[in-house]
Amino acid sequence: MDEPSAPLVEMIGVSKSFGGVRAVADADFTVRAGEVHALLGENGAGKSTLMKILSGDVGGHRGRIRIGGVAVRFAGPADAQRAGIAMIHQELDLVPALSVAENVFLGREPRTRFGTVDRRGMVRETSALLARTGVTIDPRRPVERLRTGEQQLVTIVKALSLDARILIMDEPTSALSAHEVDRLFAVIAELRRAGAAIVYISHRMEEIGRVADRATVLRNGSVVVEFDARSMTAAQASEAMVGRPVHLMFRAADGEKAPGADLLRVEDLAVRRSRPGRRDPAGITLRVGAGEIVGLAGLLGAGRTELLETLYGVGARGAWRGRIGLAPNRTRPRGPRHALKLGIALVPEDRRIAGLALDHSVLANTVLSIVDRIARLGLVSRQRERGAARACTQRLGVKLGSLHDPVGALSGGNQQKVVLGRNLLTEPRLLLLDEPTRGVDVGAKAEIYRLLGEAVSQGLGVLLASSEPAELVGVCHRVVLLRDGRSVHELNTSEVSEADVLAAAMGVGAVEGLTVGGGR
Repeated sequence: MDEPSAPLVEMIGVSKSFGGVRAVADADFTVRAGEVHALLGENGAGKSTLMKILSGDVGGHRGRIRIGGVAVRFAGPADAQRAGIAMIHQELDLVPALSVAENVFLGREPRTRFGTVDRRGMVRETSALLARTGVTIDPRRPVERLRTGEQQLVTIVKALSLDARILIMDEPTSALSAHEVDRLFAVIAELRRAGAAIVYISHRMEEIGRVADRATVLRNGSVVVEFDARSMTAAQASEAMVGRPVHLMFRAADGEKAPGADLLRVEDLAVRRSRPGRRDPAGITLRVGAGEIVGLAGLLGAGRTELLETLYGVGARGAWRGRIGLAPNRTRPRGPRHALKLGIALVPEDRRIAGLALDHSVLANTVLSIVDRIARLGLVSRQRERGAARACTQRLGVKLGSLHDPVGALSGGNQQKVVLGRNLLTEPRLLLLDEPTRGVDVGAKAEIYRLLGEAVSQGLGVLLASSEPAELVGVCHRVVLLRDGRSVHELNTSEVSEADVLAAAMGVGAVEGLTVGGGR
């Protein structure tokens, strides 16, 4: 075996605090050229902060950083980029109104000999980068017309365009299909062969052994252990992350208890809203019973998000066919406000854009949907407001300094808990979940499943869209498979495996015979 090369990245005794909260504490971290080094930890463990320090996004830290043996201290991201560092953020940093090509080259647009922006050259170079990653997206299309998964691919292409020698990937596969993940891993292998150093942050344990050489675990801002990533087990990593053995019980609902009467019935639903890049329902039939969790499976672009939005009343003015009925009066939501009154709540796919007001406090975001309940004669009771927010954040185990901190300052997983908690505060009868554990660590996932289990045991109905077969099989009673906006199969999770769900989504394998029709 070859001798390890000298570190290309060295972070020594790095510390950073935000107010009274210590995000990173005396952390040592190295990455070698041609190496993929995984960085693991629970939400709030300090992973993103440590990498934002390396990428110049966060300053005012203590400790030393050396790049290629040379001491550096970055005043901002531009300094880090000049040093050959690029970061793919977990939160999408794109301008929705601009095209794919304009986003990829934002702030460094190529110029013609006359000094004007070379738009043809920009589109041509973006097309080449998209082809390199196996992405078929028109570089002239506005980003706002792309699905979340496609937008995430654009952020990856944007980072690759910098031709960086140090690439930081923060949850790069969270919105990608299995095929797109394979393609990304092929690009990573190509970068390794070229001598790039890659930091890979992910909560998906099955990915670490495939892509990484080493893995470092952070807990409470400190490095606790380093593993050989290829021999590390998920149990070892999980225990190191939370400091105790983790028994991740997927089952959120009691599999022995039969669901109650149908809360929701959807019959041959089709909606045409003329939204470019979106897959509107084109023939969907399903039902959700009280005390039941029904999963939505399908590849990227199958129409899962669009179905949930339709059920929540988003775009309710489109051309309709079929029926939506919510018990007891089988009323169809006329819009989000009406959906809330009917007892329907939605946890959206993109929490930062559709789920949170990032500049506002944790308190304000938590009670946003129940202001009318805690108000008297039009005036909000501050005591009731604080009491509701405190009880909610404590119940969900949200890690925060103060209820008055901006919710945007929380880690991604804690932001997701705030969104979920706010929706549970509305006491819904039907909860729509779109990728509820995306970017959430193993411990937080267990908490979310536990909370869902409690709510379902009290009669809540849940429709859960997920790109993780393990989550669908482990959490749901049944899984409805969508393809091209249509429901094509219904699978009983007690009779199928994760591989069966994935094969069905891809339209291959013997799973075609596992359709359960409309039965329990």
